[in-house]
Amino acid sequence: MKNLFTLLLLCMQITAFASEALWMRYPSISPDGNSITFSYKGDIWVVSSNGGRARQLTSNTAYDYSPIWSPDGKEIAFASDRRGNFDIYTVPAEGGNPKRLTTHSASETPWSYTPDGKKIVFSAKIQDPASSVLFPKSTMTELYAVSKDGGRAEQLLATPAEEVSFLGSDKKFVYQDKKGGENIWRKHHTSSITRDIWLYNDGKHTKLTTFEGEDRYPCVSPDGSTIYYLSEREGNFNVYSFPLSNPAQITRITNHKTHPVRFLSVSNNGTLCYGYDGGIYVKRANENPVKIKVETIADNTASNMATLSVSGGSGATISPDGKQIAFASDRDGNFDIYIMSAKGGSAKKLTKYSGSEMPSAFTPDGKYVVFSASIQDPAQSALFPTSAMPELYQV
Repeated sequence: MKNLFTLLLLCMQITAFASEALWMRYPSISPDGNSITFSYKGDIWVVSSNGGRARQLTSNTAYDYSPIWSPDGKEIAFASDRRGNFDIYTVPAEGGNPKRLTTHSASETPWSYTPDGKKIVFSAKIQDPASSVLFPKSTMTELYAVSKDGGRAEQLLATPAEEVSFLGSDKKFVYQDKKGGENIWRKHHTSSITRDIWLYNDGKHTKLTTFEGEDRYPCVSPDGSTIYYLSEREGNFNVYSFPLSNPAQITRITNHKTHPVRFLSVSNNGTLCYGYDGGIYVKRANENPVKIKVETIADNTASNMATLSVSGGSGATISPDGKQIAFASDRDGNFDIYIMSAKGGSAKKLTKYSGSEMPSAFTPDGKYVVFSASIQDPAQSALFPTSAMPELYQV
């Protein structure tokens, strides 16, 4: 009886720690349609496409996101900033030690494996050829591929291309373009830099969508004849499709109201997976979308604060009350703003831009630090694109 009571108590404790997860991001369905990987609280997880108890793949204190499946479903690639900036890592779908593939100081975001499963395609601001340079901003990336075994990355495109989805060949894929630095989370946006869907076919780019608002997340159907994507053409983001042979023939797939549909992926059996209002939805062929229930069990007591070693600094300025010091330190190739107690101790990082920041002063109330940096010069006041002409900000 005592052992039975202990077992019941243990089951109650496990149930108490299990909770339904919400605000999971970057869900991606496996090629066989049986599993979904996603990012939750900065870690990578896997759950059945029918819902249930999720399995945690990473537990590093860094932020891990944007997981994608290998074509054989045995491996998951993702981005992690566990070494300072976002690099590409892979981890076995069954769990194990993540393997780092890229080491550049830029931040990389993975989009897809090549059809043969040998390479991972990603975006990063590394080296824009002089012949195609637009303007020197970290938001205007290039497209690269790196072997799943690691090594030197190769440049595929010098122009920005995101959410790459292949059409059976590593020389043919659809993607969403990027014309400027607009926030990816912005809703109901119409301007000259809204995203469109394009087809790349062995050196030729063909524009597939013409809506003045946002068209994003292109996904190729298993037979390569249909493109699924997200669009705001009728208000909120929903899933749409069109045949590749006739992009003007658009069909609405989902009818969600109020909130935008986020993220989109498709399995080899045609099952769609996407995010809506913090949950994960699955839509199988000829069926209505279904929200799956995801339960997570994790150690939530671990701190997500990264410990960084900062030595040296410049441009130090002291707060009006004399209790805090703001300074700039070059840790990752760029100067960022840090703040710490005037008595010494640990420092808190305030900025993480791709350029260099230099503190000028605290505001009179001591709540903000004013700094100079070349981040975004408004068009009406732009002189020329050089970091030698910074703007003034506060943080």
